[in-house]
Amino acid sequence: MTLPAPTVLVFLDPAFENGRVADSSQPQLMATDLGATRGDGVFESLLAVGGKARKMQAHLNRLGSSARALDLNIPEQDTWRRAIGTAIAEFREAYPAPSPAEDEVVVKLLVTRGVEGAASPTCWIQASPSPAGSRRQRETGIDVVLLDRGFDTEASERAPWLLLGAKTLSYAVNMAALRYAHKQGADDAIFTSTDGRVLEGPTSTVLLAHVETLDDGAGSARTVKRLITPQLDSGILPGTSQDALFAKAKAAGWELGYGPLIPDDLFDADAVWLISSIRLIAPVNHIDGKEIGTPALRKQLTAELNELFAGIE
Repeated sequence: MTLPAPTVLVFLDPAFENGRVADSSQPQLMATDLGATRGDGVFESLLAVGGKARKMQAHLNRLGSSARALDLNIPEQDTWRRAIGTAIAEFREAYPAPSPAEDEVVVKLLVTRGVEGAASPTCWIQASPSPAGSRRQRETGIDVVLLDRGFDTEASERAPWLLLGAKTLSYAVNMAALRYAHKQGADDAIFTSTDGRVLEGPTSTVLLAHVETLDDGAGSARTVKRLITPQLDSGILPGTSQDALFAKAKAAGWELGYGPLIPDDLFDADAVWLISSIRLIAPVNHIDGKEIGTPALRKQLTAELNELFAGIE
């Protein structure tokens, strides 16, 4: 029998300033909660390293944006901050990391509409270990397949009720895409739109890089590195990790770009990555069986981005 992963639950409760710690081995959610029966809610996932949550402000901002898209009135950010701090501290005390290098905690912020007719949503924090596979994929890279997401890039503007830019609990399609990718022998997927644009991964943002050596006309050359991601108005989720990395890359002299991208842009890139708050930066080795760039350049560029990303708080 597979034992459940160690988990700490902290509910946002007005009677508990820093959150109410709950027994994760006992039922805590009503079976009639609309989050369970309809996927009616929103969430965020962030990583705490060495006891400190990374990009907390960006995740809280995006949680608020998603909640507004669903007309959910959620607690103020300071309430979430205190509960996050409680969850991280409780988890690290209950389940000490074997080594400083493994001191990573996945922190999920969850909101459901509650049971039918509830006066306020159900909100809680879940703290659990960082998946071992995430660390491995950062180092070894991943193979991905391209999958049709089933909508065009204008769907978000034309049909805002599809909630394409919100991080909702309705992740059945995303998980089905990952299962399908695994059945094809791949590790992950990149969604494309029906009008042929590159979108995002089921749980990640797509990045690609081009490296070019230019002659300045005076007998010397300079290397230009460009980092590109799909444009946000195509109906994808704004990536907190991509946004933070772009800021660091710009300061380090990289040029930045925002789509639109087509699949050929991925195949022509010197490197492609899937980036997320939990897995961090995972280099893409192959897409639909075709190698991306060269192993040496892919490794070099990944090391450069990892160094920049390590400085993000």
